[in-house]
Amino acid sequence: MTQMPLDTPLLKPTSVVALAMSSPAPRLTLADKVFSQLQDAIIKGELAAGSRVSEAELVARYGVSRGPLREALRRLEGRQLITRIPHVGVRIMALSLDELLQIYQVRETLEGLACRLAAQHMRDDEIRDLKALLARHEQQIAEQDGRAYIQEEGNVDFHYRIIHGSHNAVLIQMLCGELYHRVRIYRGQFSVTEGRPAKALEEHCRIVEAIAARDGELAEFLMRRHIAAARANVEARVADVRATPSEPSAEPFPESSRESPVTPARSA
Repeated sequence: MTQMPLDTPLLKPTSVVALAMSSPAPRLTLADKVFSQLQDAIIKGELAAGSRVSEAELVARYGVSRGPLREALRRLEGRQLITRIPHVGVRIMALSLDELLQIYQVRETLEGLACRLAAQHMRDDEIRDLKALLARHEQQIAEQDGRAYIQEEGNVDFHYRIIHGSHNAVLIQMLCGELYHRVRIYRGQFSVTEGRPAKALEEHCRIVEAIAARDGELAEFLMRRHIAAARANVEARVADVRATPSEPSAEPFPESSRESPVTPARSA
């Protein structure tokens, strides 16, 4: 019987993304599905920031019993996307404008560092996957007629992929934990700005080019400028909305969140 040499690879080299795509998808529980639906509704603003919703309303809306719903709510509370209020229901997380802008300042510094490290540490196959991801994003923006650039969670999110590409466990924990899920709400809502989706995609492409060239200094500069531009977009949008009293429903930071911002409790 012929034995395989010890140095013979068992698998051909392939990307992490390709392996993930070839693996069977885990079977979702009812709680998993409700969690995903609720999180998606929060990210898209269908459940408005700062609003209160009763469990009975959510049971009726999603057609589930209270058991799976409460498990889903517990997980959302762990991500600080909601606060559970005894005998009332839940309140959707809301940040004040100042809180959100402070988060953008932190992101500008830390994601800039993540970009510099990604230029040093990302493998060639990771960079190829990143380029392929942006090609898919370009197609998605075209399908939306250039009106929106809303990225799904995790490995199909450009920023998430860059942060993990830093290969720095501390940065990953800081930027991809609860902060990541809280800021996604506002990233999604403010991406629907005329001209911003195409511009953001172009900025993403320049960042990847710098990473591929192993130019950490340029990659950091481009990411910091990209997030600063996103922060300026938030400020401009809020100013426009507040200057237009005929559109109060478009106000992304209700008076209650500006005066008394909700601070969701951590789950045990």
